[in-house]
Amino acid sequence: MKFRFLLSIIVLLSFGLIATPASASGFTDIGDTHRAKDEIYFLSTGQIVNGSNGYFYPDREVTRAEAAAMIGRSLNLNGTKTNTIFKDVGSGNFASGYIQSAVNKKIISGYNDGTFRPNVPVTRGEMALLISRAFQYNATTVSSASSELMQRGIAQGMSNGSFGASLSIKRADFSVFLARAINSGLRLEGQSLLFPEKKYVNTNILNFRSGPSVNYPVIDKLSYGIPVEIAYKIGDWGYVRTLKGQEGFLHMDFLSDDLSGPIIPEPVDPLSEEVVVLDAGHGKPDNGASAFGIYEKDVVLATALKAEKYFKQTPLNVKMTRTTDNKVELEDRVSYAKQVGGDLFISIHANSFNGSAHGSETYYYGIASTNPNIDQSQALATYIQERLLTAWGTTDRGVKHGNFHVIRENTMPAVLTELGFIDYKPDNDKLRSSYWQDQAAKAIFLGTLDYYYHYEKKDVLKLYDTVGAKPSSKLH
Repeated sequence: MKFRFLLSIIVLLSFGLIATPASASGFTDIGDTHRAKDEIYFLSTGQIVNGSNGYFYPDREVTRAEAAAMIGRSLNLNGTKTNTIFKDVGSGNFASGYIQSAVNKKIISGYNDGTFRPNVPVTRGEMALLISRAFQYNATTVSSASSELMQRGIAQGMSNGSFGASLSIKRADFSVFLARAINSGLRLEGQSLLFPEKKYVNTNILNFRSGPSVNYPVIDKLSYGIPVEIAYKIGDWGYVRTLKGQEGFLHMDFLSDDLSGPIIPEPVDPLSEEVVVLDAGHGKPDNGASAFGIYEKDVVLATALKAEKYFKQTPLNVKMTRTTDNKVELEDRVSYAKQVGGDLFISIHANSFNGSAHGSETYYYGIASTNPNIDQSQALATYIQERLLTAWGTTDRGVKHGNFHVIRENTMPAVLTELGFIDYKPDNDKLRSSYWQDQAAKAIFLGTLDYYYHYEKKDVLKLYDTVGAKPSSKLH
């Protein structure tokens, strides 16, 4: 089963449906050989787990609050912060909404003294019971819950033959068990999966996804009347199999027992209509600027791919002018942006002078006769520049008019940002660092959200939560 899931990921990668960051999970401490890489990546894609400053901290113990949040996100429970029934979990607790929602679903409970003890580590036995209740395995004891998880290929015992129920569980192990509970394609080989329930697609076009939320990539689109077989449900989503043998997730609201009812239109998030084009400058054989053993083409591509990862965590539609080390001609970058219906164009570069200049700057084209989006472009440049300065702490070289082809010839708000000077050692140290590339990528993402929030007045407030940030002050 795990091979089948990995094969589907490879197919998605080949069609550009999933970002390809430096390591598969996007976390500095989760390399390609990490034992929990696939499971952490799966959960991260669905925004079920997250890290901090580019790190996942796989060996850190999971607290009761964190467990409630991860279970809650898996089931798409209401995570809005709220008062709870527990005297030690106020509305300010990050997991308060998930805790109360999980209590309402009888997934978790507190202690006899009216506390929840949100910061107490979760044991492996408690984890087994949580998963059993969340996914309706109906186990009532630690022993039976542990057996259920092992029989389903979700968990394994310890080397001494026990389940280790009293041991605290680490973030990596919790991620493994949770991901396998959600996606049977990640489970250990052994138990055959049954698909006892049959339903039909009851909407014109239904997105077939790799996970149980709109955060997961679309692997196919199913038309009205297509029959599917359902193995199990994760909240409002079903893990299904199509006639072609594909396995994945569909929202149950758009499946019917028969085709006698009316066609139900699938709701469309208006943000999914927004197309952000990321343009990594240069590309082999055009190295761009170079110094201290690194090339501009490599730095900006790595940064663009990391930025793509952040946009992929939202409904915003992100497109890349290049994802490999191959040069794209300037006119082709512009024509591609127009072809995909781009709403914003962000070109990423690194600067060079004589080893003495340093800092960050962002350009827009300020002559309306060519690109009429002067005010929009200037606003976008301003927000990205401010976020980049905050993230990198570099010298502010300003927001400027620039006569560059990719922003001059475009027909949408377009900017070109110069992250830093590759021939100035302190800037170079950041440009070559995967961590600082990620910080720049996040700055570009947040600057784009700031533009939408402040200038376009679009409802992107919830998107800041994907990186634990808030809107900037209004600058433009």
